[in-house]
Amino acid sequence: MKDAESGSGTHSQPGQGAGGWCGEVPPRVTPGPRGHDHDGHDHELNVDADTRLLGMAVGLIVAFMVVEVVVALASHSLALLADAGHMLTDAGALGVTIYTLRLARRPASSSMTFGWRRAEILSAAVNGLALAVIGLLILIGAVERLVHPPRVHGLALLVVAAVGVAVNLAATLVVRRADHGRMDVAGALAHLVTDVWAFAGTLIAGGVIVATGWDRADPIASVVVVAVMVRAAWPLLRGAGRVLLEGTPESVDLDDVRVHLLELPEVEAVHDLHAWVVGTDLPAVSAHVVISEDTFAAGVAPHVLDELQACLAGHFDVAHSTFQLEVAGHADHEPSRHE
Repeated sequence: MKDAESGSGTHSQPGQGAGGWCGEVPPRVTPGPRGHDHDGHDHELNVDADTRLLGMAVGLIVAFMVVEVVVALASHSLALLADAGHMLTDAGALGVTIYTLRLARRPASSSMTFGWRRAEILSAAVNGLALAVIGLLILIGAVERLVHPPRVHGLALLVVAAVGVAVNLAATLVVRRADHGRMDVAGALAHLVTDVWAFAGTLIAGGVIVATGWDRADPIASVVVVAVMVRAAWPLLRGAGRVLLEGTPESVDLDDVRVHLLELPEVEAVHDLHAWVVGTDLPAVSAHVVISEDTFAAGVAPHVLDELQACLAGHFDVAHSTFQLEVAGHADHEPSRHE
């Protein structure tokens, strides 16, 4: 008997077909900032707005970074150089994010069937790696200066750090207006938030040096910057790695999905159940669903398919689902299978 499979990315409205199975299917949540209308115009407008916001943040960061490098070299401050290096990665992260936002607008093709939606995940991974690498370099320099502390001009440190807090806070507030539910935007935002904390630590170090003359406050502040950077890098690397390795989305419980699918009377078993994320706003599920021969013979398999997809859309907000409908025993002929 021939297998039936849903079309790729089929969207079913919750509650199709007869009710009474899979609980009461809740209404689909109206898409937020990442939502797409049928023509894709909402998505285009959101991307344009996000790109403008990120561009504004880049301008703020680059302008201040140039000033900070000059002052850091004149005052012999590692903390300021560390902050400037971090701001360079901020500008790079924002630039990469702008680029990936534009990439994500490219349409799907025969060679890239999901388009370039994974570009945002690569951007998040690059941002996380950049934070980790820069943090390691800063840590090495901080240890050297703890052993042999140079003379640091505390007043310059204090003034520049105070301005840095204001500039980075302004850039952070600008980027927060963008869609930071996307992993690429979240990565860029993580850079900016860590810089706010970094400048706050540098501000404290400058105050200590001005008040006491204790120059080791500067490298100690740098170590604090490193800790903040590592803390920001880890969730980015973990999240990007989970997506790139096709891990199950944290918001989807496969056991729960299986239980819901098995509630349909015509479904006898579910195997080869997979869930993954193509992009931030596109989770996907596929499964082999065993139904009775009578269901095929009665011609109601399409109805079963509608109900399966309605369940996923209504309960798990998964609109991209692919099901292979098969009779009992078909799995014995499959080259590979797992539960």
